[in-house]
Amino acid sequence: MGAIVGVHGIGKYRYYREAGNSVAGAQAAMRAKWDRYLHRGLSGGAPHAGERYITEIAYYAHLLGEHKDDEARAVQRMDAGTQEVFVAWAVQLDAVGEGLTGALHRAAGWLLERMPEQTARFAALFAPEVAAYLAAGGEARAGAREAVAEVIRRHRPRVVVAHSLGSVVAYETLWAHQDLEVELLVTLGSPLGMRNVVFERLLPAPVNGRGTRPPGVRRWVNIADRHDVAAIPPALRSCFTGIDHECLVDLDWLDFHTVEKYLGCPALGEQLRPYLA
Repeated sequence: MGAIVGVHGIGKYRYYREAGNSVAGAQAAMRAKWDRYLHRGLSGGAPHAGERYITEIAYYAHLLGEHKDDEARAVQRMDAGTQEVFVAWAVQLDAVGEGLTGALHRAAGWLLERMPEQTARFAALFAPEVAAYLAAGGEARAGAREAVAEVIRRHRPRVVVAHSLGSVVAYETLWAHQDLEVELLVTLGSPLGMRNVVFERLLPAPVNGRGTRPPGVRRWVNIADRHDVAAIPPALRSCFTGIDHECLVDLDWLDFHTVEKYLGCPALGEQLRPYLA
């Protein structure tokens, strides 16, 4: 039985490409990074000497297609589904607010022009990958869930740590495969509660405005940076039942969503130490 399985977030197709279109190569490269990031937080910054914490990364980015973050403000690169996700997400940002008028294409351009470059580049990855996962027809969605289920079933981990879009994939996977049991699910920077983008489209659908912890999960811990533009809202207890512990943190005013910052934060280390003893 493995201790920890990771489920990655957005922007990870490049690992597949750099590994020669190899899922195993992408998994290995990402696991090595996750081990280093976790070690930094667990050891108080001591040098990493090859310690292993992550059994495997459940990899699914290749199923969503390649989405590049160059020319982040080029609205014409967004298809209709991506624009819909982008606008629904962007109007929830404090820095943007309400006041959208005109056609969706024009609104997307207006929003992008108002965004800082870093946020616009995040959008160029977040919106198309979320749209690809949630798209009608569901082939990518079904494939991603099967990929995650296969890794969990093979290793039977005590803990699943899921970052960003990976928290959505992990949540739906654990509901779709209720024979899978984990002692602890940790969601990091999760968009699970994001209205008009993710929440209403979840499978299974929320009931009376609330989602529920998957039945095979013994404990659920949610950790989010208060200013993470992917974790809207950062606190999930307002829309999900069964979250045992929730911690809102301040990771970095610029670098508020990367898995490196989340894996190295003390709040996560506190939750993982009992499973690594």
